[in-house]
Amino acid sequence: MAKAESSESKAADKRSRAGKRGQRRIFVLDTNVLMHDPTAIFRFDEHDVYIPMIVLEELDAGKKGLSEAARNVRQVSRFLDELMVGVDKTAIDHGIELPTSKYINGQKKAVAGRLFFQTKVLSGGLPDTLPGHGADNAILGQALALQKEHTEARVTLVSKDINLRIKASIIGVYAEDYYNDKTIEDADLLYTGLQELPANFWEKHGKNMHSWQEQTRTYYRVHGPMVRDWHVNQFLYQQDANGLEAIVRKIDGNEAVLELIRDFRNERHSIWGINARNREQNFALNLLLDPEIDFVTILGPAGTGKTLLTLAAGLAQTLESNRYSEIIMTRVTIPLGEDIGFLPGTEEEKMEPWMGALMDNLEVLTQSQEGGNWGRAATNDLLRNRIKIRSLNFMRGRTFLNRFLILDEAQNLTAKQMKALVTRSGPGTKVVCLGNIAQIDTPYLTETTSGLTYVVNRFRDWSHAGHITLMRGERSRLADYASEIL
Repeated sequence: MAKAESSESKAADKRSRAGKRGQRRIFVLDTNVLMHDPTAIFRFDEHDVYIPMIVLEELDAGKKGLSEAARNVRQVSRFLDELMVGVDKTAIDHGIELPTSKYINGQKKAVAGRLFFQTKVLSGGLPDTLPGHGADNAILGQALALQKEHTEARVTLVSKDINLRIKASIIGVYAEDYYNDKTIEDADLLYTGLQELPANFWEKHGKNMHSWQEQTRTYYRVHGPMVRDWHVNQFLYQQDANGLEAIVRKIDGNEAVLELIRDFRNERHSIWGINARNREQNFALNLLLDPEIDFVTILGPAGTGKTLLTLAAGLAQTLESNRYSEIIMTRVTIPLGEDIGFLPGTEEEKMEPWMGALMDNLEVLTQSQEGGNWGRAATNDLLRNRIKIRSLNFMRGRTFLNRFLILDEAQNLTAKQMKALVTRSGPGTKVVCLGNIAQIDTPYLTETTSGLTYVVNRFRDWSHAGHITLMRGERSRLADYASEIL
């Protein structure tokens, strides 16, 4: 019992020491941090950054190739090369000043930390319980040695590798994840795109309400305290059968303009033969069919109808209203199991195995077409001519004009990749990002650092962007039951 209390008190003392304000901080960077974000060396404000020699060796080994990680490594090398220009050995020993800046009391002030390289052999003193001589152990040894040499400073190992952080904690080295690329603290706080209104909403917000109609659309101007918590293009609803379902079009202080949305659950308002089966799907179709919204993000688990709704809306606007010239669909090519190797054929033929979701949904959308087998075959040929499958690898430098661009499995994209893709859109193009942040397959990406999470938050208050999170599965009773109990 005494041992347990002693260990608890030691842990409390360690946390209190780590939390001291004004204490010098030295951040030891792991290789994967620089591979993930090449600008990481500039993200620690006035604090010092330390790069062990083994990290430079690993960067050198990872610089070849066409992957995102290899490109990031080459960018890190360029940054370091620029910092080293005109610097002599003495300056390297005392640290190279880093060009950083931050806001202090509302004013942008230059604050500079220093970049240190390992210039001498440090006695690591790793415990005997940590066998082996791998790169991770070498980095741990450097962090432990720095901790012993700079007792006045708080030495922190920054790594995206969970196991390395665990080993660091075991031997007494303070370790953290790389937090700079986190959009939000918790995935549960992610913006959902909809909000339920309380039963007394009209009592508090109905005073001085003004309503009018424009081209068959109904608008309301409301005032009240809840308005400040709303966002542009957010959906509002009441649980009653005939309750309000509206979208926020404009916000000005405590005043907001609401527009009643269209009900695509009604058979008369079907889109390419399908109807919304729940409230959230109805909200999604309103976003997908709105010509004023250029960027749509739809999140939801498997079976909620993300791809089906998006394809139906794209086909209706491409083949019926001719708003877009064609549909372009792309996704990250990450296999669920073992990779099957290289695929023969053209770009479209290579991508086709990855587009099983597209083919499955096209079958559903063409089932209702009349004309028997011949009619459906002709429809499929027409759809294939208007739906293009493209690889992400060849997107750089392209500009899409009047296209309906679908980014499937977008949760596997980094923030940088997402920016590169969304900026491909030209005039008249609509970009739709689909994904499920609970199914991330990319190494070192999490729910809080995914590019999909990034764009949901960054586009939240733009008047030409909309977001909705689908919750209810509509695939089959078997799929719904399996998702609940398995």
